[in-house]
Amino acid sequence: MSRPSRDAQRRLWWAQRGEPLLWTYARSELSLEKRVVTVKPHWVPVVPWWAMWPFQILLLPLRRVQRLPELEPAERRPLARILREVLVRYDNLFEVSFPYSMGWHGAPAGRGLPEAHPHWQLHARFYPPLLRSATVRKFMVGYEMRAELQKDLTPEEAAQRLRAVREIHYKQRAGGTS
Repeated sequence: MSRPSRDAQRRLWWAQRGEPLLWTYARSELSLEKRVVTVKPHWVPVVPWWAMWPFQILLLPLRRVQRLPELEPAERRPLARILREVLVRYDNLFEVSFPYSMGWHGAPAGRGLPEAHPHWQLHARFYPPLLRSATVRKFMVGYEMRAELQKDLTPEEAAQRLRAVREIHYKQRAGGTS
């Protein structure tokens, strides 16, 4: 039996609870605080409990919104600030330029698609491959892709380490390298 798609799962959550799954998840993470990296006006980055990468981050808006163009002007500058802060925290973790992949996920749009997607919540995902240091990278291998993920630290430990680093880039601190 095949697993329902993410969209089907989100639709089912919406039908049962009347709110987007990731909206519910953001509120839950805020109440627990264990996997929250920081909280800023309008945005919260968390290390999700299902993270495949050690320092993976899910960035969520603090209100229900489906697509980037729907952001209010008051949410856009804080978005730029939180994006910068997440990247500075990554760099400060091991004091190197921290590699990552990042992507935005919004409600589907385009010709032939229904306009209403109330089950969708805008979010961004960061996938950084560094594991324990500036030189130890994580590579997904066959076993992890098809069976059980292998993790050296929990999402809670990763979030705590990201919270613990300063918000000032290590190259800009007094005495830092340039």
